[in-house]
Amino acid sequence: MKIKFHGGVEGVTGSCHQIETASTQFLVDCGLFQGGREIEGKNRAPFAFNPRDIAFVLLTHAHIDHSGLLPRLVAEGFGGPIYATAATCDLLQVMLLDSAHIQEKEAQWRSEANDKSRFSTENDDGPIYGVRDAERALRQLMPVAYNQQFKPHDSLRCIYRDAGHILGSAIVEAWISEGGQTRKGVFSGDIGQPARPLLRDPTPVAEADFLLIESTYGNRLHRSMDETRKELEHAITDTLTRKKGNVIVPAFAVGRAQEMLYLLADLHRKGRLPPLRIYVDSPLAMKATAITLRHMAILDPDTSEVMNWAKRHGDGIQVSFVQDVEESIALHQIKHGAVIISASGMCDAGRIKHHLRHNLSREECTLLITGFQAAGTLGRRIVDGEKQVRIFGDPVAVRADIYTIGGLSAHADQGALLGWLSHFKRVPTHTFIVHGEPETAELFAGVVRDKHQWNNVIVPQMHASYTL
Repeated sequence: MKIKFHGGVEGVTGSCHQIETASTQFLVDCGLFQGGREIEGKNRAPFAFNPRDIAFVLLTHAHIDHSGLLPRLVAEGFGGPIYATAATCDLLQVMLLDSAHIQEKEAQWRSEANDKSRFSTENDDGPIYGVRDAERALRQLMPVAYNQQFKPHDSLRCIYRDAGHILGSAIVEAWISEGGQTRKGVFSGDIGQPARPLLRDPTPVAEADFLLIESTYGNRLHRSMDETRKELEHAITDTLTRKKGNVIVPAFAVGRAQEMLYLLADLHRKGRLPPLRIYVDSPLAMKATAITLRHMAILDPDTSEVMNWAKRHGDGIQVSFVQDVEESIALHQIKHGAVIISASGMCDAGRIKHHLRHNLSREECTLLITGFQAAGTLGRRIVDGEKQVRIFGDPVAVRADIYTIGGLSAHADQGALLGWLSHFKRVPTHTFIVHGEPETAELFAGVVRDKHQWNNVIVPQMHASYTL
């Protein structure tokens, strides 16, 4: 049996792991690489395998950096099932179509900018995939429940466990039989931080012969949720009551937007925030919120209490979901008193760029960074302290207050990752550290070796292959 790494290594996006046995080949995740125009070549490069040879895909969750190349995989010949939790399947119904729509729109914009009459998928100005490809991929989804065994192949049985990262996120336990032996592989996907709002804590796992574990925040500790709430309270209250500006929140439409709504409602309920006018300027976030409400049974038990309270107290916390472009443009006329939550979470695409163009240069405003900002993204440049950035080709001064609310991360920090590993009763034969910036992955690998006394901890390189 071999495992090959085609993404989610040497960085935090593009997760794609290929497992090859004597009787089958399959993928765990098939994600889009993210991080600006210079990264796009990775999404257009030929797959390192023949998509027709892949029997099935095990998908850990709906985030585009784990799922976003599935339409291209299907377009190039993959015809097997894509296994995911029911909530993930529901999210993908909107996320993959949204991704495809963005691909087509951006390709059209590039074509027009180059003074071409039309674009083609046969050149670098064309979309990586289109809406029809996404629709085909969606027809191949196969929903499975948490904690129930399923068999995607005669030589394989799997169980999905709750990863606590976003709605429907899963840790994959896979028992793979080959040559009369059965080996257990565990794929962490993205692991959530324990004791976060909205979601349940990640499910502990006790054993594996080989393990893939993410390391996005393997080099640091997050602020506690109590500290995070205090910082959020200060940033919003100071901006709305003293500075008389707006609060701009770049947020992933799936997960972070819903988490922010929960936290703001809860803080207002406890008297720690003034009355709020919240605008969620993301059609995708609106759809994702509706899907979240349909899956209350897999959320943290406190979620229902807070959401029901918010519905009864609409005078104190007014939430408006913005759909059409005209409504979004109208928000630019609001100079103070608004909390605007918009995608994308790394500030690189979507409506958030327009809100940054109108608010980032204003000293009375605040930018709340609530999630990881990958290298090369606009969000990362702002966090790193650049005093001027370019948005839609124009220079924009950075004068707003910048807050990085690290405790809201959907990813486990180093302590939580080590805590999750502490449940293993025996050391895996191979432990692969994935989904981290190179220095972070190497540092976390060293910590696992030293603190857990685990041997054979590996930080794989792109397209590296290992025999298990």
